[in-house]
Amino acid sequence: MATPAGWRREGNLPAELTSFVGRNRLLTTIRQRLQNSRLVTVTGIGGVGKSRTALRIAHLVRQQFKDGIWYVDLARLQDPGMVHHTISTAFGIADQSARAGADTLGDWLSERELLLVLDTCEHLVETCAELVQDLLARAPKLRVIATSRRSLNTQGESVVAIPPLIVPGDDPAESPYHNEAVELFRQRASAVVPDFAVDETNVNSVAQLCVRLDGIPLAIELAAVRLRALSVDQILGLLTDRFSLLAGASRTALPRHQTLRAAIGWSHELCEPAERLMWARLAVFAGDFELDAARYVCAGESLAADRILEVITGLVDKSVLLSYSTVSGQRYRLIDTLRQYGEEWLDKLGETDTLKARHRDYYLQLAERGEHAWSGPRQVHWFVRMRQEHDNIRVAVDYCLKNPARVRIGLELLASLWFMWVACGFVREGRHYLERAVKESTQPSKERCKALWVLSYIRSAQGDVSGAIEAAEQCSTDAVQVGDSTSVILATKMQGTAAFLQGDLKKATALLGVAIEFHRGGRELNPGLLPAIGELALVLTAQNDLFEAETLLQDCLKVCHERGELWLRSYARWILSIVELNTDRLADAVVSAKEALRIKRHFHDVPGVLLVLETVARIAVAEGRVVHATYLLGASVTNWQTFGLAQMGSPFLSQEYEKSRKECEESLGLERFNELFRQGARLTLEDTIATALGEMDSPEPG
Repeated sequence: MATPAGWRREGNLPAELTSFVGRNRLLTTIRQRLQNSRLVTVTGIGGVGKSRTALRIAHLVRQQFKDGIWYVDLARLQDPGMVHHTISTAFGIADQSARAGADTLGDWLSERELLLVLDTCEHLVETCAELVQDLLARAPKLRVIATSRRSLNTQGESVVAIPPLIVPGDDPAESPYHNEAVELFRQRASAVVPDFAVDETNVNSVAQLCVRLDGIPLAIELAAVRLRALSVDQILGLLTDRFSLLAGASRTALPRHQTLRAAIGWSHELCEPAERLMWARLAVFAGDFELDAARYVCAGESLAADRILEVITGLVDKSVLLSYSTVSGQRYRLIDTLRQYGEEWLDKLGETDTLKARHRDYYLQLAERGEHAWSGPRQVHWFVRMRQEHDNIRVAVDYCLKNPARVRIGLELLASLWFMWVACGFVREGRHYLERAVKESTQPSKERCKALWVLSYIRSAQGDVSGAIEAAEQCSTDAVQVGDSTSVILATKMQGTAAFLQGDLKKATALLGVAIEFHRGGRELNPGLLPAIGELALVLTAQNDLFEAETLLQDCLKVCHERGELWLRSYARWILSIVELNTDRLADAVVSAKEALRIKRHFHDVPGVLLVLETVARIAVAEGRVVHATYLLGASVTNWQTFGLAQMGSPFLSQEYEKSRKECEESLGLERFNELFRQGARLTLEDTIATALGEMDSPEPG
């Protein structure tokens, strides 16, 4: 099973899909600027190679940053309030706290030495500028490369304008054979026509072509693709005619941004009618997408579903679409500049709203399929899949929330994604969207009821008990009005969770017990029956009713094994390890806790991991391995400060943690304890898990 990207230490820098040509002097300049300035903004027109240059620089300097290079694509992000969420997600921060997002990011970055690449900032420039300035102030070892069509205009920024490639004639002493624009054309052309070469028969035409295209890399690459059907002279002749027409046959050259549009427009015209239509319709996607999504969204009038693959293949061949393999299959991506062109054509066709609605419907159906399948054997698949579709989910949600008439569908989409918000590391983002949707939809409805109990679930996961109770009570009130009995019971379950977090164990026992009785025998395991069973078992453990707690947990584990459910199984095994510890079965407790940790590696459940780590530390104390325990306790505290409210605010869990800490202090002495605690605090979460599982050594043998 795949390990989530968020656990990696080296970063998430994308591979370079094509060779990088020329620009040696520019690369040297940017590297020098990056040494002297902590923020370098790469600016330039569309298609000039800002993103590609930033990516090349990042690969060149990756060994200089011990905590890696981290890449964040902001191209399709529409909501400025989501910028810090997007960066957190790229870092793999599953922040479940209720703190401001910038605070969490700042704390996480404060001691790290890394490079952050923020790609395509121009439409969010004010938000990006404020956030970058704040992060640089909080994190002295952070450096940032931003790409934007305009500067961020912030303190300490070094702006590097990316010019077009040098074209033949710019340097009279340079041979056209050694020119970087000609070389780019040659490399891209040879990828299309393997035996293509620049020689005395075509060098002048290639040179003129590069001059005509103003040295703009994207324009040159699009022209090179035409060699499948045309000679260099034919390409040059057609472009010359087109540009002369656009320029009104004057001697004045087209401005460079017009040159690019002309080159894109010419490539557009040379596409088949079905390819042009597909190009426009694909512009509604964010990031990458799969073939099934393209079939659902783009098929229809003038484009039959059985032709979609053929048409997509044509666009890939023409370099309009990128195509690449992933663990879950082939995916496609529309280059950002070409997507913007496609959006304009979609508007001209009058299809924008229709296609955005289809896009929303596809991802609503995907969310509902994921929700229904979540408790089954493909849980890890759905975890990976929903993280992969994250950008498109955001676009679908934004489309719903921008129009009051669509908010109800937005509520349906957001509520169906409860498993994505809670179990896939997007708690803070889920809260942002759900609060916005609930605020914009004031009339009671079943969709609003579901959104309210999901919001309560999220707030309780953040340790925001009062907020969780407020949402649960509102859900219960609305549910009675609309006759939604399921939401009444789920609201009861959420109130039971909140009661536990408040330390009101009797109330929690009663409310969770009601929820379990309602769901027992039913098909809905999550988020009703299994979480309620696990939480009630934890409540009973806190009341020292260990036999009843273990009986519930064995029942829960039996259901999980039968259904192939892993996420709740990890929680059940964790709680079982506490029961086994409290009944002096230390060997069993170790097995249960380690199994819980191994399962959690497949997800991005940081708070859940920290809860298990603290239990592993408690077991180590009971075994007399206080050095090992102290190491883990230090790592736990540091990660709680970054990822959420320690012990989720639970008095029972907090008391257990403090008990372990006190025993370690007494055993080691304060000075030795603090030394080991600080060593543990420097561990990454990945290394902390490995240490707890015995895959890495603690400072001293335990």
